[in-house]
Amino acid sequence: MGYKGGMGNMGNMGNMLKQAQKLQEEMAKAQEELKTKTVEASVGGGAVQVVVSGKMELIELKIKPEAVDPEDVEMLEDMIKAAVNEGFRKVEEMTASEMGKLTGGLKIPGLF
Repeated sequence: MGYKGGMGNMGNMGNMLKQAQKLQEEMAKAQEELKTKTVEASVGGGAVQVVVSGKMELIELKIKPEAVDPEDVEMLEDMIKAAVNEGFRKVEEMTASEMGKLTGGLKIPGLF
């Protein structure tokens, strides 16, 4: 009994590790780039508009004057929450899309 072909398997393992390391580096770079991107979302026909960064931070909030009704503050609060949540959803979608390009659609737990 010998280890015929054993070195070939070790070579394949080395290539797999190099590929995994390269993928990890590319994903780290993509994650950094995503942090610099922004998405926009609006609700109520543009009554409330937000800009959210790839770091999931609210960058900008615009409220049209006609959206401000002192008799119905709750509606404005709901629109703001809906716009911010839509912005966050768009960031998650953008992140999944960009990471999916790198992983060929393979879902890797803990990465996105």
